[in-house]
Amino acid sequence: MTALPTPYFTVTAEEGRGWVRLRLTGDLDYDTSHELVVRAGDWLAVRPELSDLYLSCAELRLCDSMGVSALLQVHRDAAAQGVYLHVQDAPPFLDRIMRITGIQ
Repeated sequence: MTALPTPYFTVTAEEGRGWVRLRLTGDLDYDTSHELVVRAGDWLAVRPELSDLYLSCAELRLCDSMGVSALLQVHRDAAAQGVYLHVQDAPPFLDRIMRITGIQ
């Protein structure tokens, strides 16, 4: 049996004084959602002075239920540390999901 290729997903970071921007590219799904939670958690842990966490989603192609769960987890983790989560350039499908779930 031939294995299916791993979905393409990357998280790249850019940081400044009091903020971090994570650029999400590809498919945020069952196979990749854990990576977002871990990467966001790592930044929250090493930058306790953060006031803003940005998720740049212009390059996001898909977000399944596990992706939504990951976004909710990042939202909860950020809020628990007093960090405001900003979701930027959300594609229409993601914008709708965020309105329904209350992420933004």
